[in-house]
Formats: sequence, structure tokens, C-alpha cells
Amino acid sequence: MASVQCGGITVEYEDEGSGEPLVLLHGHPFDRSMWRPQTAHFSRVGMRVIAPDLRGYGGSSVVPGKTPLETFARDVAALLDHLGIERCVLGGLSMGGQIVMECYRQFPERIRALLLADTFAAADTAQGRAVRLRTAERLLAEGMDGYAHEVLPKMIAPANVTALPAVAAHVLGMMRGASPEGAAAALRGRAERSDYTGLLPRVTVPTLVVVGTADEFTPVADARVIHEAVPGARLTTVQDAGHLPNLERPEEFNAALAEFLTALPTPAAPQG
Repeated sequence: MASVQCGGITVEYEDEGSGEPLVLLHGHPFDRSMWRPQTAHFSRVGMRVIAPDLRGYGGSSVVPGKTPLETFARDVAALLDHLGIERCVLGGLSMGGQIVMECYRQFPERIRALLLADTFAAADTAQGRAVRLRTAERLLAEGMDGYAHEVLPKMIAPANVTALPAVAAHVLGMMRGASPEGAAAALRGRAERSDYTGLLPRVTVPTLVVVGTADEFTPVADARVIHEAVPGARLTTVQDAGHLPNLERPEEFNAALAEFLTALPTPAAPQG
């Protein structure tokens, strides 16, 4: 674990392995530990894996109020600057995937390829915005515990709550340990996010779309919208997984990501 001051906040992150950089952004209300199976695997097979705690989550600074996706993306750019990374493979799950899309909007020249897992590109509907804002107020009033237990069987497939007790405990622990202020700020920001569907056809880098077949939050239909809009994108569906296939079915998730990474063009040598 390392930390850096970026944009007036402290960002904690993992930085494991060496080689081409793979940067992974977690979802809500999680932290960088959701990527443990990927950090462990890909750092052993020739990748440099960087997994930050986004602002408001994990060990990074909590900034109450509202955190727009544009702010998260600027934090990512600042971390890349600090680490001396000019281009990377950038991946994210759920909220992390939406931040990845915002990063591509802001600085596409720094992104070698995209991983978009269990996410969706459209802006929230009026009803969706209202739900996010009500949830933000609930978290501030009640804390994370009740919410965490309530959404656990949606975060992972209901059958996996009992079939994979260690995974269920990890997911529940991340949610219960999240800062209500940080989570609420992110929810408020996401309620106002841009619609990225118009951006997708302009993506010019290789893109892998992954989704669990039992995902209730961002179902396969949402993944297909992204897959069909991004030129040349790949789509992998992970059987018997919910919203967190990287934790529920890490072997399948890692195999799909490894195949994708292996097929990427060799990075151009830096100009001297």
C-alpha cells in the first residue's frame, strides 16, 4: 500500500508488479480490495497493477458534499502523473466503469485499452436520480450497516451469498466499512453525471465489456448496449455471477481479461 497527495486529498493505492500498467477503479460502496484477485494474478504475470481507493472510500480522503465523476477522473489523472504513467489499460466496475468513461472523455490519449465491467453508459432517469439522492440521505442518517445487508444479495448473486461465504463476508465488510459521507457524495455526483452513450461510438481503443449473467443492477442488456456501440468491442458474460463477477468468479473473469490483454497491440516505443 502507498499513498500520495493529489489535488489536496490523500489517495491510497496498491501498486504491484512490473510491466505494462493496468489501472483498476472500484465500484460503490467498495474500496481497492475488491480487485485483490486481479491484483494478485496480473502482477504475477507481467503487468503492473494499480488499484486506488477513490476519494471518499477506503483509506483515501473523505470529502463530504458532492463528488462529480469529473472530479474522480481528475484524481485518476493526478495519480497517473504521480506514478509517471503516460498510457495505461484502464478498467472499472459499476461506478468505476462510469469513471473510466469520463476518463476517456477527458484524456483519451492516455488510455491504451478499456475494461468496462458491470456498468452502464446512460445518464440516470429522473426516477434513478431521485433514488440516488434518497439513498445518499439515508446513508448520512442511518450509516452503512442496514444498506449493506439489504443490497448484499444484489451485489453478488443470491446463491453466492451462501455458496461463497468468504466472498460475501468481504463484500459486506467493504460496504459496512465505507464512509457514509464519501458514499453519499459519490451518489450525489453520479445522479448528475453525463450520458456517455454518445461517447461510445467514438472510442478508438480496444475495449472489453464484462458482465455477470445474474447482475440485477446492470444487467446483460446494459452491457450489450456498450458492446454494440463501441467499435470492435468484446463482450464476455460470466455465468452464475451477479454485480461483482471479478470476486464471484475470479478465474473466469481473469481468463477473459488475460485473453484480452494478450491480444492488445504492442505499445509503441517512446520517442527519443
